[in-house]
Amino acid sequence: MSIKKHIPNFLTSLNLFCGALSVFAGFHGLLQEASILLFVGALFDFSDGFAARALKAYSPMGKELDSLADMVSFGFAPMVMLHMMLKKVMLGAFDADFFAAELTTQILLISPFVITVFSGLRLAKFNVDTRQSESFIGLTTTATGMFLASLAFVFVGESNWLSDLIHNQWLLLSFVPIFSFLLVSEVPMFSLKFKNFGLKDNVDKYTLLLASVVLLILSGMGAIALVIALYVVFSLVKLVVG
Repeated sequence: MSIKKHIPNFLTSLNLFCGALSVFAGFHGLLQEASILLFVGALFDFSDGFAARALKAYSPMGKELDSLADMVSFGFAPMVMLHMMLKKVMLGAFDADFFAAELTTQILLISPFVITVFSGLRLAKFNVDTRQSESFIGLTTTATGMFLASLAFVFVGESNWLSDLIHNQWLLLSFVPIFSFLLVSEVPMFSLKFKNFGLKDNVDKYTLLLASVVLLILSGMGAIALVIALYVVFSLVKLVVG
């Protein structure tokens, strides 16, 4: 086999490496560094699929490796960030003694890892679900991870309306049931792929793109989370109105 056949798996491995480093940074309270590593991993996650298509280098091993990398990068690393955000809000510091907290508090602090379980279920379901070749059913693990990583980046950044908002334990805890449900739900998420560029057939895509630009200008890195939230809302509205 020529070396180019290994390029997609090499890129996937870089995604996995970034995810592992993100976990390491997250547990040390380096949330912005952890977020950046996750975003770099997301670039590798995108590029491995592009490379596989361009080089016609699909393989069963590549499919399994991709799911494994996504599990670490988007199913585990962001939950470490959410755990650390809760630790900061509920205990006052990233390095606070977890075992000195009350049992109820400990349970709440580890609750983000429930999303990790549902991320695994999501990835396993996606691998065997033939309905998701062009669009998605349920929110992707990647989108979930990037949402949380975006908030983690803002959480330790300069104070603004978004960072002030997410310094709330109940808001942070609400993400656990919300994302656990969305990951394995049967809610169709509209495809972001353009089959043509006509306005009539792509109103939702163009609206989301315009909103993304505006939010990026107003909210910086936090825009990633806001755009993903809008994407979910648009998909739900589209489901209701048909």
